[in-house]
Amino acid sequence: MTILVLGSKGLVGSAVCRNLTSNGKDYIAVSRADADLKDFNQVDELFKKIKPTVIICGAAKVGGMLANKTYPVEFLLENLILQNNILQNAYNHQVDKLVFLGSSCIYPAQAKQPISEDSLLTGLLEKTNEAYAIAKIAGLKLVQSYRSEYGMKWISVMPTNLYGPGDNYDLNNSHVLAAFIRKFYDAKKSSVESIQLWGSGNPRREFMHVDDFASALVHVLENYESSEPINIGTGEDISIKELAHIMCEISGYTGKVKWDTTIQDGTYQKLLNIDKLKVLGWKPEISLIEGISSTYEWFKQHHKNSRLDVQV
Repeated sequence: MTILVLGSKGLVGSAVCRNLTSNGKDYIAVSRADADLKDFNQVDELFKKIKPTVIICGAAKVGGMLANKTYPVEFLLENLILQNNILQNAYNHQVDKLVFLGSSCIYPAQAKQPISEDSLLTGLLEKTNEAYAIAKIAGLKLVQSYRSEYGMKWISVMPTNLYGPGDNYDLNNSHVLAAFIRKFYDAKKSSVESIQLWGSGNPRREFMHVDDFASALVHVLENYESSEPINIGTGEDISIKELAHIMCEISGYTGKVKWDTTIQDGTYQKLLNIDKLKVLGWKPEISLIEGISSTYEWFKQHHKNSRLDVQV
């Protein structure tokens, strides 16, 4: 068995590599420096050389709400090209198993909470990340199509909001928790009197440490075979205001927290139903406080070298 991890320098890919290493499993890690996955011929040559039997697709163009709103063409087009190249070449090279990573944002904005997998395509998407969501839905459907038409043993997983070491901390491109870590670190270091955060703080979000996600992904790879996607999350959420309070405690910041309500909140709640994951016998081990604390400490030690753009 030859396991190929694509996007090995990113948040998810690096966590998957850590998990495989800790469990004594051999794998080959590939990042942007090794091949441009948007180039079909480069992907073909990569697969010819490695001859993977298992592929974990951790490569994608990702970003927070502002980045998604600002660059919808790039988020839609680049992800479509990248995932189409991977899937078509995986079929051409008869890759036995493949895990495609979707996102919780693929579900309708007004989906019933917690969101079950059968909510897909039952309503309108959240406008702020519609382009990225459409690309991911297309990838999921392509995986299902290869299964039904050609009998490929491929699966799709839907991660909740992930965080952890190696995240993207650029304030214009990052997701909310990474942005909070950066903002509260800067505010604490500079001793500013107040910090301004986007929106009202009322929306609720589910957060999962990326090492827990990697553990769940490997477990699902070994124990799940359905054509239907499977959610991966913690089954718990908090408000963004509660998250800000946690960040104050962890960072030691004692100034005022102000909310810029001129900035759109986005979907009010996005909590995943993880019943399928529970049936498989997996549950998270890293609590939110523990996970944020360790990630904040990691950022303090590595922030000078932490990436300010998206790597895959």
